Amino acid sequence: MSADNAPGGLALVQELVNTLDVESGRDVLASPGDTAEFLERHCLPRLPAGEITELARLREALRAVLLVHAGHLPTTAVPARTGAGAANGSAADPTAELNRLLGAGPLLLRVGPGGAADLVPVDHLRGVSFVTARVAAAVAEGVREGSWRRLKACEATDCRWAYYDRSPAGRRRWCSMRVCGSRAKMRAYRARRRDG
Repeated sequence: MSADNAPGGLALVQELVNTLDVESGRDVLASPGDTAEFLERHCLPRLPAGEITELARLREALRAVLLVHAGHLPTTAVPARTGAGAANGSAADPTAELNRLLGAGPLLLRVGPGGAADLVPVDHLRGVSFVTARVAAAVAEGVREGSWRRLKACEATDCRWAYYDRSPAGRRRWCSMRVCGSRAKMRAYRARRRDG
């Protein structure tokens, strides 16, 4: 797991995806206290238990798209079912589930006194719809700034940690070359020796 933090609003997206540690199985969204702490840290409203399940679906749909950003084909992007709230989205199109979920969080273009414009959650939104709108606004900000495609999920099936790819070419595959990259290279080396 790397400490490559995403810029701006994408930090929320990255931290949401990383509420599930695939390697250890620790799921922040499975604990009401940890969930409340996560939401509070991001100035988000507390959610009833039923809405936390929807937030976990959003997390896994985001992870699937971040795997596509890392170079996985959409048919292989949806991770194995992990944690209490793992998504059961379409393996053929991970964006379909994400688009469905983001539809529950509409945005409004608001112009400030100085003329600057931002996408913000529609005023009447509450609960998970408000959280979803904040995530959608963060993604839109990332698209505008060209940073969205650099937010990725680790290729290692036992990791899938979200990281921000700061490499010059933007082609990193693992959250950490020292850990996940080394493990993958060692497995490939052993397979070649076994087959050779």
